[in-house]
Parts: sequence; structure tokens; C-alpha cells
Amino acid sequence: MNGVPGMDYPLNAPRFMVDSNVGRLVKWLRMMGYDTVFFNGSDDSSMVAAAMDAGRVILTRDTQIMRQRVVTRGQLRAILIQSDAPEQQIQQVVRTLRLDCQFRPFALCLECNKPLLARSKPSVKDLVPPYVFRTQDQYMECPSCHRIYWQGTHWQAMHRLLENLCSSP
Repeated sequence: MNGVPGMDYPLNAPRFMVDSNVGRLVKWLRMMGYDTVFFNGSDDSSMVAAAMDAGRVILTRDTQIMRQRVVTRGQLRAILIQSDAPEQQIQQVVRTLRLDCQFRPFALCLECNKPLLARSKPSVKDLVPPYVFRTQDQYMECPSCHRIYWQGTHWQAMHRLLENLCSSP
């Protein structure tokens, strides 16, 4: 995994709260290393309050959120996502915020947003498929959900897709 697993999150880096109507953005942003939480509630006020408390940028397709006073006054940053297509959504966020697609790639768990920790090859022997164990030497583990990550073909494909998305106009 690239990035600096376990490293404290940089103070000036944007952190995100993603509404359920653009939920696919969660994994893309986490893949790039951006601290991103998924809000699956239905109460806009709760989401706005949670984003304010945590200093997160809201990503949504909900125009009602954009009308909230804290958003219109500039106290809370929110981005109205224009497209239904996930690829166009991530491109909009990257362009709007001038995000670095290689910020901390693959440093966060794609499932629970926790920083990944390096694990030794012997420590994961019984946790990964035999072929993976034979062919891979570097492993990362989520300290929360214990998902194991390695730089196999799936990682390579995600890395290429991310590069293509971020280099597109």
C-alpha cells in the first residue's frame, strides 16, 4: 500500500460527509486517502449539524441542504453534485476542491474509514488465500474491521481507474 498508514490526518486536508444520494463517492474518496463518512440518515438537519461539529464538507445531490442557512452563509461547505454517474461525481469533487488523487492512496479502510496498519507476512498467513500469501509480500490491516489488503490485481485496477478519472477533464 502506498501512503503513510497510521499517520495522523493532515490538518489542512478536507474531510467529507457523503449523503446517501451520492454514496458511491465514499469509497473513491477513501481510496485516495480522504477521511470520508457516509450519512445514511434522512434528517438533513442532523447531517448538517454532524458535518458542522466534525468540520466536514458535505457532498450531496439534495438541493434542500444547499439552502440551509449555515451553507448559504458560508459557515459550512457543501457541494451540490451534478451527475448521477459516480465517475462524473468524483471528477466534479476533484475539480471543485482541487483534490490530489494521490493524497494518501490506499491508506484508509474502504469499509470503515480507519487508517490501515502494516502487517507482517507471517501474521496474515491464515487470513488470506494461499495464492495471495505465495505471491504478495506487503499487507495492511484495518484495526477496526480487520479486513486485510494487499497490492494484487484488484488494487492495480483501482489504481489505474483512479488515475484515469483524475486525469480526465
